[in-house]
Amino acid sequence: MKLPACRLPSLALLFLTSYSLITAVAADTSPKPRALEKPCTVHSTATGSYFDLRVISLSPPEMKDGQKVHKDDRSESWRAKGYDYPANFTMNICAPVIEKVEDVVGVDKSRWQNVSAFYELDGKVYSIGEQASEPFFRGRRLVLNYTNGSPCPSDSEKRSLDGDGDIKAERGLSTRSPRTKSTIMSFLCDRDSLSTQALISFVGTMDSCTYFFEVRSSAACGGVASAPGEGLGPAGVFGVIVLIAIAVYLVGGCAYQRTVMHQRGWRQCPNYSMWAGIVDFLKDTCIIIFSSLTSCFRQRHTSGGGGYIRVNDSNRQRGGIIGAIGGRGRGADQGRGNRVDVDEENRLIDQLDEEWDD
Repeated sequence: MKLPACRLPSLALLFLTSYSLITAVAADTSPKPRALEKPCTVHSTATGSYFDLRVISLSPPEMKDGQKVHKDDRSESWRAKGYDYPANFTMNICAPVIEKVEDVVGVDKSRWQNVSAFYELDGKVYSIGEQASEPFFRGRRLVLNYTNGSPCPSDSEKRSLDGDGDIKAERGLSTRSPRTKSTIMSFLCDRDSLSTQALISFVGTMDSCTYFFEVRSSAACGGVASAPGEGLGPAGVFGVIVLIAIAVYLVGGCAYQRTVMHQRGWRQCPNYSMWAGIVDFLKDTCIIIFSSLTSCFRQRHTSGGGGYIRVNDSNRQRGGIIGAIGGRGRGADQGRGNRVDVDEENRLIDQLDEEWDD
């Protein structure tokens, strides 16, 4: 079966249009050089998921007249129980702790406001890391590190003690130790928890210098949507598909109507009768609505006058003359109770009778 020669250019145009649209979509959805990540966010190079830990990063509650503006705002940082360690831990995610920290062992006063994790032991405050807002992946594990905490116990102090020597050495800590305490947090996905909640568990420490924690939160599950400004999301891809379908419908329909049905003008549009009927229906609907509103306003204007018509003076005078002659004018009805009008009418009748007799 051979196609008519007149249809070949139209079909070629249709295929070229579809190919160009698909190429444009592929170019938009192709990977682009990734911009700098926002603080406390990261992309997984293995799965392509986008992780945003800012939802579990706490900030001091907004206060007004001594009360919190938002009742759900937390007034304290995340807590982790030490269990066999003789202290509990206070920490925040990607931000300093909410609590006001002072007299931190081995940390300059200018850096107290940057402490993101600490614990208290024998009335002293020990920092286990300062603020960091760059999570990263170690393999498939999402990790966040805090460094530059209080000085670690020196090796000589550890060797001079046994058993729980790390803890005892810490109580007589030398601030001249070259190493400082640090924190490693490993994030685990917990889809059952709320998006703004985090459960932090203390795993352990080998030398009272590096502390390991696990953080369970739904924020660690990642999202299927791309980060803002990086390609199209599901809604964008669906919208592009719909646009391609509409373009193919219009181009293919016009080509068919022009080449096969030999239509010209607006009749080249696919399903012209249907669209013309819809336009006519909308037009008639608008006319009906406009006419109804006009009639409503007109009736309101007519009823606003009370239904009475004012008679001008000329009609009143003309009615009086006619009433004087025929006795049924409006002027006669209105002056029937007035004695002066009656006398004038009698006088006029007598005058007419005299003229008639002459």
